[in-house]
Amino acid sequence: MDVLPQSEPLLPMHRSLSDLHRLTLWEWRRLIAELYAEIRTLDPIIGWQRWRSTRDHLFRIHVQSPIALPERASFVGLNYFAYEPSLRFIVELDGLREVTSTTIAAGEDGEVTLLPFARTRGLERAVGAELTLFWVEGYGGGVFLPFGDATNGTESFAGGRYLLDTVKGADLGWTHDGKVVLDFNFAYNPSCSYSDQWVCPLAPPENKLVRPICAGERIENRAE
Repeated sequence: MDVLPQSEPLLPMHRSLSDLHRLTLWEWRRLIAELYAEIRTLDPIIGWQRWRSTRDHLFRIHVQSPIALPERASFVGLNYFAYEPSLRFIVELDGLREVTSTTIAAGEDGEVTLLPFARTRGLERAVGAELTLFWVEGYGGGVFLPFGDATNGTESFAGGRYLLDTVKGADLGWTHDGKVVLDFNFAYNPSCSYSDQWVCPLAPPENKLVRPICAGERIENRAE
């Protein structure tokens, strides 16, 4: 087994600010991925409660929290709709014949290219339409599912919310027969909803639902 030399600590104190940013972002993404891995093993409501409490904790104490530093001391928790079991779905995915990628500015991260690659099958009757899933192009890639609905700008963030973002570990998993779990109770606000320092991809027109989705994170950054 290889071991690190005693003279070379994992996190030396002379790290630059950019190094520390990368290390703490690495940790944040690992914690989120571990959280979703745990949720996938739990009853949906218990998993949702775990998701809420862990997110509140990380938003309060972690250096990568999207909550502005001066506001963290008074932060008491995120606001959510009550859990709605009817807004949890197991859906199939259909491929898309003609696709056009979209490149979006992403602040300090440069640009993000999104390629639509699949469409849900099983949501239209319940929420009014199917949703498009996007592939985040680049090294490693990832699945991204943003959506908008009739609560945007009043009860939820005006730019829409996210259901899946596998680059960040937000993934509720698959069933044994290859269907995808989409639970709107786990819909969450993008980082730009908390602070102007963030630039986030928002819900595209094809994923704007005309019905209200009263589940997931609400607009106010406080607990009821």
